[in-house]
Amino acid sequence: MDNSQDFSQFRRQSKKGILIIYLNLLYKVLKAFWILLFLFIQKFSKISESTLNYIYLGIFVVLVFFLLRAFFIFKNFQFKIENNHFILKRGIIKKTNTSIPFDRIQNINFKQNIMQQIINVHEVNIETAGSAKAEISIKALSFKEAKALKNAVTIFDKKNITKESEITEKPLLKVGFLELMKVSLTENHLQSLLLLFAILIGFYQQISDLFDGLGKRDLLDDYISENTSTLETSVFLIVGLLIFFTIIAVLSSLVRVFLRHFNLTVFVKNNALEIYQGLTTKNSVILKKDKVQHITVSTNPIKKKLGISFITFKQAISGKVKKKQNKIIKIVGCKSAQVAIIKELLFPNENLEGIGKNYSDSYFRARLYFRSMLFFLILNTGLYFGFESLHVFWINALLIPIFIFFIELKFRKRYYYFNDDLLLLGSGSIETHKTYLPFFKVQNVKLKQTIFQARKNVADIVFQTASGKIKIPCIQLENAQKIYNYTLFKVETSKKSWM
Repeated sequence: MDNSQDFSQFRRQSKKGILIIYLNLLYKVLKAFWILLFLFIQKFSKISESTLNYIYLGIFVVLVFFLLRAFFIFKNFQFKIENNHFILKRGIIKKTNTSIPFDRIQNINFKQNIMQQIINVHEVNIETAGSAKAEISIKALSFKEAKALKNAVTIFDKKNITKESEITEKPLLKVGFLELMKVSLTENHLQSLLLLFAILIGFYQQISDLFDGLGKRDLLDDYISENTSTLETSVFLIVGLLIFFTIIAVLSSLVRVFLRHFNLTVFVKNNALEIYQGLTTKNSVILKKDKVQHITVSTNPIKKKLGISFITFKQAISGKVKKKQNKIIKIVGCKSAQVAIIKELLFPNENLEGIGKNYSDSYFRARLYFRSMLFFLILNTGLYFGFESLHVFWINALLIPIFIFFIELKFRKRYYYFNDDLLLLGSGSIETHKTYLPFFKVQNVKLKQTIFQARKNVADIVFQTASGKIKIPCIQLENAQKIYNYTLFKVETSKKSWM
């Protein structure tokens, strides 16, 4: 009998896991105390030999301590499968036992960072709906063991087992290099630019703290003040910086897409989607049909011309989990036929064709304009007190038409329509998002109305699902009450499981 297939007795991960755990511990320490390493390198020539010996001894003790810690973490980490439960024992001083029923497991993901690829092991992450991160992370298993564990956990119901010979190995979607290039060029580059600015601000904070510690803060302030004055007086320099940052944003979008979605391949197996992707970190995700709460199909004008879109899958999360967690899974570069296959898999026989669209009330547009006016009031107040020259106020001539354009787009793309079992919500401005929500996935529904909305006889409908909230803003009160009552009826009478 192949022992790698037997999980009925407690077993440990591969011995290579000691190295992975050890490097992970060292990475966390380095991430927390990198500034001390920077100072050590800077002051290296001024440190006496005797002090250096003590520092080296201290580093050696720390390295040995974390090596021992990694060994004991490895030794005490044991798992098995019993009675359709995944059972785990772990801990050094404080030991814990965890038991997770198979039907509560949402995802089993494979992952390989660069080191794991070098030593040829896979990390297996087991996620449940209520965890902010992987409930269980097994750092080092061979591919054969990882696949056997996945099969043992995901196909526990004998009725759902499909013989390997009956499973088609032809992928539903395979995104190559050229397709990824198209995807990267049609990404939201503004998001990449904002991310770049956030990184620069974080780096500036670290440098400021470093100069404060060295008592050289005045040098940094003088340097920034001198270059800011030069920037304000040079139009060509400002234009050059804008072009430079735009190029950097496009390149960062390209790099981000290739790192995350390289060799993206999607299979349909056993009423689930298997997704493989990643370059430096390879990921394998099994997306079960029943665990998906809702999906959003998104495109933009350029993507539409190229005939591609992306699908975002939302799964159950706990109330404390933030949006940007791995509970959100995205498939990029989808053709219309592939989108149709995925929708048919998740929502069979749910045809929304021929149903008239319902739009938000004009009050929604008025609210968007009012919020924009508040933004411009704050912006111009800041410009008035922050700059001596009145020329900066010409930025309003550029921003106001842009805001009007985006508000009109956002208003037109806010619509909804539904049949007996499925709700479709439209949203977006430049990008167009279509969210498909089955009524039986709704956990509760709220009808909200502010005092200003009451005067206009409009209200908001908020659908609470296990993956978060979905809102239809500013619709006529009569329509809102009908949707509210119908949703309550579907939630209370549906016998389908939302998980």
